[in-house]
Amino acid sequence: MRGLEGKNVLITGGSTGIGRATAIRFAEEGANVAINYRSSEKEAAITLEEVRETHSSVRKKGRREMLIQGDVAREEDVKRIFAGVLTAWGRLDILINNAGMQTESPTHEMSMDDYDRVLAVNLRSAFLCSREAVRHFLDRGGGGVILNNSSVHETIPKPHYAPYATSKAGLGALGRTLALEYAGDGIRVNMVAPGAIETPINQEWTEHHAKKTEAKGHIPMGRVGQPEEVAAVFAFLASDEAAYITGQTIHVDGGLTLYADFRTTWSSGS
Repeated sequence: MRGLEGKNVLITGGSTGIGRATAIRFAEEGANVAINYRSSEKEAAITLEEVRETHSSVRKKGRREMLIQGDVAREEDVKRIFAGVLTAWGRLDILINNAGMQTESPTHEMSMDDYDRVLAVNLRSAFLCSREAVRHFLDRGGGGVILNNSSVHETIPKPHYAPYATSKAGLGALGRTLALEYAGDGIRVNMVAPGAIETPINQEWTEHHAKKTEAKGHIPMGRVGQPEEVAAVFAFLASDEAAYITGQTIHVDGGLTLYADFRTTWSSGS
C-alpha cells in the first residue's frame, strides 16, 4: 500500500485476533508498530515476535516495534501510552482503536458493572485515544489517520448483547463526527465493521460445529472471515490509496449486512 512505509502506527488491544493480524499486516507494509495490550503479556509478546519476524522476512531494515501496556479505558493510562510512543518515536501517524470486548446477558438481567465495562472498553477508550491522537496531529501538523474497529452490529441489533451493539453504534457516530470536525486539518477517520470473524473473542461459536454451521447460513458467501481479511482493509484505509475516504464504515462481512434471508424472494415488499 502506498504511504505506509516508515509510518508509526499504534494498535490498541493488539495482542490477539484482528489486532495481531493488523500488527503483522502493517509490519509487512513497512510501518513501525506499537502494540498496546492490557493484561495478556504472553499473547502480546507472541504478537511482538511475529511482527519482528515479519519485518525481517520482508527486509524492512530499520523498522521498529514495541509493546506498551495499559488499559485504554483509563484516561491516565491512555496519556501514558501516547507519551511512551511519542517519547520513543517522536510522532504518531496512525491510530487503530481495536480494543474491544463483549458480554452476554438478557438485557433485563445485565448488571450495570458489565454494561459500563463494555462501554468503557469499546467506546470510551476510542474517545480517549482519538482525543490524544487528534491533539498530537494538530500540534505537529500534516494530518493523520484514525481507524475504529467497529462491527456489523453498528447497524444490526444483537439481542443479549445490548452494551456491545450500543458501543459499536456509538463508535460509528464518534468516528463520523471526528471525520467531519477535523477533515479540514487533514485528519481522516474511518470505521472497519467485521462480521463473523474467526477470532478468540468468537471461540464460543467458531469452535462449535453446529453453531459455526448456523452462522455460515446467515452469510451469503457461506464462510466465516479471517482476521487477515480485516487487517487488509485497515491497511488500505490507512494508506495513501484511501486519501479521499473519510467518515465511512467499510463492512468486511461476507455479505452479512445484505439480509441473507432475502436471497430467495418471499415478499414483494408491498
